[in-house]
Amino acid sequence: MVAAVLAVLLCAALVLVAILARRVRRFERRLDGITRSAEGWSLEAILEGHLDRVLAVDREVDQLAARTAILEAAGKRAFQRAALVRFNPFEETGGNQSFALALLDAEGDGFIINSLHARSGTRVYARTLTGGRAEGQLSSEEAEALRLARAAPAGRPAVADRPDQSAGRGA
Repeated sequence: MVAAVLAVLLCAALVLVAILARRVRRFERRLDGITRSAEGWSLEAILEGHLDRVLAVDREVDQLAARTAILEAAGKRAFQRAALVRFNPFEETGGNQSFALALLDAEGDGFIINSLHARSGTRVYARTLTGGRAEGQLSSEEAEALRLARAAPAGRPAVADRPDQSAGRGA
């Protein structure tokens, strides 16, 4: 008698498993229909493809961040501020053909190049700048070039022409 009850229960369980298996297959077909792309790809394949792309983009972002850090460090050492002051230091020459050129990086390091033009020739001098300070006394034109370079926006050179000092002299 116990065996008969167990047999009936087993048959009922098998029928129930068959009904559940059929319902699961129908549900899988409906889910497949909903989650397949027009090209026939499954949602799982689409998500795997997107995940692969996200990981590739993540690696590229890491590489770009490293390159950006290198470029930012190099950019601080590049000349960012420049100013040119043209002037005429001697009576015998005409026009503002002499100049003082200040070139500064982000830290205020750089150079001042000074060119003095006369009829007999042109002389060029250079001074180093460390932290925006020169190693010696600056001429008024060099000081003005340094002041203008410090005040100039990065990447935009400043230019100043001093009035020709020889124009009002003589006669």
